[in-house]
Amino acid sequence: MGARPRLLVVVVALYVASLVAAAENVTVGQLLPTSSYHRGAATYNAKNYGAKGNGANDDTKALMAAWKVACEASGTVTLMILPGTYYIGPTQFHGPCKASTLTFLLQGTLKAATDLKRFGNDWIEFGWVKDLTSVLFVNNQNAVARDITSVNNKFFHIALLNNNNIKLLNLRINAPSNSPNTDGIHIERSTGVVIADTRIGTGDDCISIGQGNDNIDIARVHYGPGHGMSVGSLGRYVGEGDVTRIHVKDMTFEGTMNGVWIKTWENSPTKSLAAHMVFENMVMKDVQNPIIIDQKYCPYYNCEHKYVSGVTIKDITFKNIKGTSLLPVAVLLRCGAPCQAVVLQDVDLKYKGQGGTSSKCENAKAKYIGYQYPKPCA
Repeated sequence: MGARPRLLVVVVALYVASLVAAAENVTVGQLLPTSSYHRGAATYNAKNYGAKGNGANDDTKALMAAWKVACEASGTVTLMILPGTYYIGPTQFHGPCKASTLTFLLQGTLKAATDLKRFGNDWIEFGWVKDLTSVLFVNNQNAVARDITSVNNKFFHIALLNNNNIKLLNLRINAPSNSPNTDGIHIERSTGVVIADTRIGTGDDCISIGQGNDNIDIARVHYGPGHGMSVGSLGRYVGEGDVTRIHVKDMTFEGTMNGVWIKTWENSPTKSLAAHMVFENMVMKDVQNPIIIDQKYCPYYNCEHKYVSGVTIKDITFKNIKGTSLLPVAVLLRCGAPCQAVVLQDVDLKYKGQGGTSSKCENAKAKYIGYQYPKPCA
């Protein structure tokens, strides 16, 4: 008998957590129409296996029973948790599975049981499955996800959308350096996000902070390979929200394309703000572009650069940034309308090749404090 094919598990709108507050609800927003996810796939409805979704009956065994049937099916499989409130205690979704791809489609609300005696350390657990990928957290509050490993996914590994007070701790994310669109963690329209004690190596942005975010704290993350950490791209679409209060500290970038990168499109259809950000205590090891603000971002070959970005950048601090740059320009501040209140403090970036590093600035009102290498823009 040949080896069993590897299972790809796609978790849509899933809250994977240690038990933080027994009575907390985890609210999951309405997703795209169900048919767009499971067309052509074998589909299993948890309600056909005893789940009530009424917020009163205990659905723990029913959800695990539905998972078992879906896990044992062959081919492309979708397990649907329809809208409703599912009252559950400790729940385990375990493999190995026969399915080549299994989509866990959660459209309802999971409500934790209130009896703490039922719980050990965890509430919801996925175990003994291969290639857990594309975990999308939608409309969660007061959530904690920890100790997750994601390897060789097809697209992004983890995305946060419309979350409030969520922590991602001790994650391990890995994909080949040449794999496109494999962002490690993408954040959008969320507030109160904490990411800490994590290692990320991908073929795209390790962490990308999109539009509409506020109060994001990132600490002790090791990046590499990948494109580094980005704020943006911002300013491309109508109605984008501001990005404010970003604090990133104690980071290591190793062999990445970029270090910290703030990028905005020109000719933005809506005015917005990117402000109140601190990037401090960072080590750059052989990074191509350690510090970048680029308000003329365009990933295409033919870009005219006729317009000024509609995103206002102000109150940005880069502090205690040290290491080596693979390119001579280690600091690039390319602003459209003048960037306001940009501060560089104690920067020491050496060129890995012959000669020294340099800074390049355009419409940047920067203030320099402490040691500066490369030298500040004239």
